[in-house]
Amino acid sequence: MSEQAIRVAGLTKRFDGKTAVDGVTLSIAIGSVYGLIGPNGAGKTTTFSMLAGYLRPSAGSVEVLGFPPSAVDSLRGRLGVLPQDAVLPPGEPVGELLVHLARIQGLPHGRALEASRVALDEVAGGAWWGQRCGSLSHGMAKRVALAQALLGDPEVVLLDEPTAGLDPRVAWEMRQLIKAKTDARGRRRTIVISSHNLQELEEICDAAAILDRGRLVAYGSMAELTAANEEVRIELAPGTRRGSEPGQVPLAPIRDLPTVSSVDFDDERSVLAITVKRQQADAETVIGQVLLILLQNQVRISGVVKGRGLERRVMDLT
Repeated sequence: MSEQAIRVAGLTKRFDGKTAVDGVTLSIAIGSVYGLIGPNGAGKTTTFSMLAGYLRPSAGSVEVLGFPPSAVDSLRGRLGVLPQDAVLPPGEPVGELLVHLARIQGLPHGRALEASRVALDEVAGGAWWGQRCGSLSHGMAKRVALAQALLGDPEVVLLDEPTAGLDPRVAWEMRQLIKAKTDARGRRRTIVISSHNLQELEEICDAAAILDRGRLVAYGSMAELTAANEEVRIELAPGTRRGSEPGQVPLAPIRDLPTVSSVDFDDERSVLAITVKRQQADAETVIGQVLLILLQNQVRISGVVKGRGLERRVMDLT
C-alpha cells in the first residue's frame, strides 16, 4: 500500500490564458498534517480546489488515496472537505443536514444518524442538533461545516481557511479541535490546511508547501522550512551592544564554540543569530552553551527562538 495520501505531478491550471498554478509537483504522506501556504494570488486556493475535485487541471495530475478527485464513488466517505466559504442552508436543522450529507456519502440511515451525532459532538456542537442553520453564529456555523468534513471519519480531510473570520477565542477553539483530530495515537488521517495564518500552520502542521505566483518555491517538514534545527536567535534587551564589558555581547567566545558555524549580531535590533553545526550538536545544546556565556557576561536576555519562523521564511521566498 502506498504511504502517500496525495500525489500531485506537474499540476497546472489556466484561466483564459492566465496560469494560476504552474507545474506543481509534491506528495503528502499518509497521517501527516500538511499546510498550503502563499500570499494572495499564489495559487493556493486553486490548488486546494483541484485537490478537492472542484476544478479540473489544465495539465498534470492529482491522486487522492490513489484515485483522481473526480472518482467520486471511489472516494465517497474517504475524503472530507471544508471549503472556505461554505454556506449552510439557513432553513435546515443542523442534525437533519448532517444526516442528509452522511446519506449522500453512502451511509445507511442508522449509521448516518450515529456518524452525524459523533461529528457534531467532536466540534462541541451536540446541543445544536435541532437548531436551524440560519440561527447559528458565524463561529457555530464554521464548527458545523467542520463537522460535515469529519463525517464518517474520512481518511483525508481538506480544510480551506478553517479559522478565517473568527474572533480570537473561537479561532483558538477551532485550532484545538483540529489538533485533537491530529494528535490521536496511531492516527492515519491526513489533514491538508490552506491558510493565511502562518502562526496557526506552524503550530499545527508537520510539513508544508509554499507557493508563489503559481509555482512551488519550497516544501518540506516544518523544521526544515523554519530551520528550527539549524539556527538560533537570541533576543537581548534593547540597546545591548557588542563588546567584552559586563552587559555587552562577547562575540569571540561564542564564535569559538565548536558547535557554532557562524554568529551575527544585529546592533539595531539587539538580536544574536547563530548557525548550528548540525554534525556537532543540536539547537538545544547550542542554546545552553550560548546562554551560559551571555549570563556569565551579565547580558540581559529577552527571548530565545529556534529557526527563522515560518512567517520570516515565507517573506523571504515570496
